[in-house]
Amino acid sequence: MNAAKLTEEVKMDWAKLTEEVNSYGCALTPPVLTPAECEEIAGLYDEVGLFRSTIDMERHRFGAGQYRYFSRPFPPLVEKLRAEFYPRLLPIARDWAAKLGQPAPWPDDLDEWLDMCHRAGQTRPTPILLRYKQDDWNALHRDLYGDLVFPLQVVIGLDRPGEDYTGGEFLLVEQRPRAQSRGTVTLLPQGHGLIFTTRDRPVRSSRGWSASPVRHGVSTVRSGLRHTLGLVFHDAK
Repeated sequence: MNAAKLTEEVKMDWAKLTEEVNSYGCALTPPVLTPAECEEIAGLYDEVGLFRSTIDMERHRFGAGQYRYFSRPFPPLVEKLRAEFYPRLLPIARDWAAKLGQPAPWPDDLDEWLDMCHRAGQTRPTPILLRYKQDDWNALHRDLYGDLVFPLQVVIGLDRPGEDYTGGEFLLVEQRPRAQSRGTVTLLPQGHGLIFTTRDRPVRSSRGWSASPVRHGVSTVRSGLRHTLGLVFHDAK
C-alpha cells in the first residue's frame, strides 16, 4: 500500500484547509487513499483478530450500526496516515489553545503524545473502522475517551457515495455561544479525508474568543454499505 504523502504541498493545500477548519470546524481534503487502498481497508472489517473490540451502536443507544477499534500493531497504512496527519494538524491545535487561553500539551512527535496518554491511563488504541448498512446511523457525539484530548480528528470515506450507498452524510453540529446551533453536512467522497473538531473550537465573541462545543454523527444510510476509517489522535482509558 502506497498512500500519497500528505506532506506534498501540490496534493494538500494546508493553508486552505486550515482556513476552512478555522471557519467551519471541518475541511475536506483531496484524496489520501486510492480506490484499491480504500477497498483493502474496508475489507479488513471481517478480520476480527485485527481489532480490540466491536461496538454495537444500537445496544448502547449510539444509533444503529457497528464499528471496531483496531488493536496494535495497526495495519501499516492506518499507522502511516495517523503519523502524517498529526504534525499537520498540530499548528491548528496549538493556535486554538492559545486563542482560548488553554494548555497546549501536545509535543511535536505523535509517539511522545501517546506516551503521555498512556501515563495518564489512556492506553487503549482508538483508530476505528466503521460499517453502516441500510437504516444505520450514528448519533451526535464527541470522541473524548479521557482527560487528554487532541482537538482535531480525521474520517476517511472508503466507499463511493451514490454508487455503493445513499444517505450516510457526515453531520457536524456546533453550539454557538448565545445563538442557535449551526449544522454542516458533508458527503465523503471515496478516499478523501474530513478534518473536523473533536470537542470544541474557538469562535470570536464580544469578549474575544469563546469555546464553541461541537458534536458529530452520521445521517441514516438509505441503501447499500458505507465504510469509513476514523483517526483519533489520543488513546482511550
